[in-house]
Amino acid sequence: MNYTFIPALAWMLFLVFQTNLVTTEAKNFKPAQNSKPTEFAAVTTKPLETKEEIVYKSLDSNSFVLPKLEVFAKALKGFQQLKEQGLVHKEVLTVIDFSMSSNSNRLWVIDLKTNTVLFNTLVAHGKNTGQEYASSFSNASSSFKSSLGFYATGEIYVGKHGKSLRLDGLEKGINSNARDRAVVIHGADYVSEHFIKNNSRLGRSLGCPAIPVALTNQIIQTIKDKSCLFIYYPSNTYKIASQLIS
Repeated sequence: MNYTFIPALAWMLFLVFQTNLVTTEAKNFKPAQNSKPTEFAAVTTKPLETKEEIVYKSLDSNSFVLPKLEVFAKALKGFQQLKEQGLVHKEVLTVIDFSMSSNSNRLWVIDLKTNTVLFNTLVAHGKNTGQEYASSFSNASSSFKSSLGFYATGEIYVGKHGKSLRLDGLEKGINSNARDRAVVIHGADYVSEHFIKNNSRLGRSLGCPAIPVALTNQIIQTIKDKSCLFIYYPSNTYKIASQLIS
């Protein structure tokens, strides 16, 4: 017998045994029940804030309630466009939100140099525009309705309502007849908490954005001479500042 063959045979048998052992262990391997696949944190990118949102967040409310962001953003975009075109000059923005009840303070005067709300007060709409809430608007003479959109403030004059401020409508077909219609800022006794208390709603004008008598002089002096005024209503009938008068 060739005894030199025996060690080689033993070594081969050992290798076969080891190979089968590893294969069996691999087949029988089960991951721990509590183990979970590696999870990667989802990467989310926060949308960048718009210029209007940044300014809005920086506003000093001066203890007043701020206008809605949507309203302010539209007003500020229009103001910036008008200023670039040289149609307004002052860093003062007046915003009126006619989607709100006339019993609420829905007019704001904002100093854009300091981002400070200077006034927040009552303002009337036209008698044919609605009762407590505004709902119908017109650019037509003798309609006794309010007009929406962007305006440039004009000069001061003294009329039947005392000190008043002329307005120039800057949107064709929307408010372009404002000066001819004598749509102006003026004070009125029917714009007051007393009138609301007695009538359950604010008084109405012939189309002018009338304001409280006590604030008339201060507001007019602040916004006169080519500042921007924006009257808002959630309407799809026109695109803001898209038909500006050049």
